[in-house]
Amino acid sequence: MSFLKTFFKDVFHKTDQVDDTVKGKGNPKPEYHGTVTPYPSFNATQDAATLQSAIQSKGVDEDVIIAILLKRSNEQRQKVKVVYEASFGKKLEADLKSGLRSDFEDVCLALLMDPTHYDAHLLRKATKGFGTHEDILVEILATRSNQEIREINRVFNKEYKTELQKVIQDETKGDFASALLAMLKANKDESKEVDMNLAQKDAEILFEAGENTKGINVSAFIDILTKRNASQLSKTFQQYANVSDVTLPKALEMELRGDIEKCLMDIVKCSWNTPAFFAEKLHLAMKGHGTGDDTLIRVLVTRSEVDLKKIVKEYKAMYGVCLQEDIQKDTRGHYEAILLGLCGAP
Repeated sequence: MSFLKTFFKDVFHKTDQVDDTVKGKGNPKPEYHGTVTPYPSFNATQDAATLQSAIQSKGVDEDVIIAILLKRSNEQRQKVKVVYEASFGKKLEADLKSGLRSDFEDVCLALLMDPTHYDAHLLRKATKGFGTHEDILVEILATRSNQEIREINRVFNKEYKTELQKVIQDETKGDFASALLAMLKANKDESKEVDMNLAQKDAEILFEAGENTKGINVSAFIDILTKRNASQLSKTFQQYANVSDVTLPKALEMELRGDIEKCLMDIVKCSWNTPAFFAEKLHLAMKGHGTGDDTLIRVLVTRSEVDLKKIVKEYKAMYGVCLQEDIQKDTRGHYEAILLGLCGAP
C-alpha cells in the first residue's frame, strides 16, 4: 500500500482517543467539529421563495443557491424542501436538476438529501451496475454508528425494495463479504472503555491468526476489528507491537491481498484516526491526473456536520498543504466555490 507509511507515520502517535466534550454546567456536550451550522435566523418559507427565484432567473443564480445551501444545516434544508413543494407544487430537487449541470448539480442534490438517505443512495450506487465500488461500502459501514447503520438498513429496504444484506451477499464474496456483513450487524462496542487484559489477549489472538501460523485466520481479524471500540483497538495495536516484530498494519499488508486487505486496513485506519482516514481519501482523489469528483463530493458532504474541521486540520498535517488549496487547483467555477464553502475558512 503506497500510502501506508505516510498515513501511519503522521498519525501513529495518536494512540489515545481524545475526549471531545465541552465542560460546563449540567450534562457535558460533545464539541462540534463540523463546518456547517444551523442558520440562526432561519425562515423556510423565505428560503424556498429565494431559491425558486434563483432557479427561475435568467441563467440561474448559482451564487444565491450556494449561499442558502451552505448556510443551512441539513435539518433546515429538509424543512425548506417541504415548504418548497407545498408552495410551488414541484420538488426542489427536480427544479435544481432542470437548472444545474455536472458536478455542481451533484453537490447541491447531495446536500438536499438527509444523511441516512444519502448513505443508502451511495451504497445502492456502489453496488448497482457493472462492478462494485468496494471502498465506498467499507467507508460507510466502518465510519457510521450502530444506530446509523440500522437506519441505513431500514431506508435501503424501503427505497430499493431489497435488503442491503442480500445485495452485499450477491455483489461480494469470501472474506470481504464476511467483513462487510459483520459491520452491517451494527453491534460494535461504542463505549470509550478500555480493558488492558482484553487488549493483550486480542493482540495475541491476532498474532497467532496471522504471523504465527501457516496461512491466515481472517475470521479472527474480522471478529476483533469489527466489534471493539476505537480506544480498545488502539491499545490492542500497541500490545501487538509487544508480541510481534512489526506493527499490525504492516502485518496486514504482508499477510493479506485484495479487497479484504484494503477492507481491514481501512477499519484499522478509521479506528486509529478517522479524520486522517478521510484526509487521505481526499488527497488521493486529487493526486495525479484527473479528479475523483465523486469522492470529493461524498466526503465533504457526509462529514460537513460531523468532523470536517478535523479532516481539514489532518490534511494540512499529513500533506503540508491546505485542503482548500488543492481543491482550488483541481476544480473551477461554482463547483469550486461550493466545495470551498463546505470546507470553511482555511
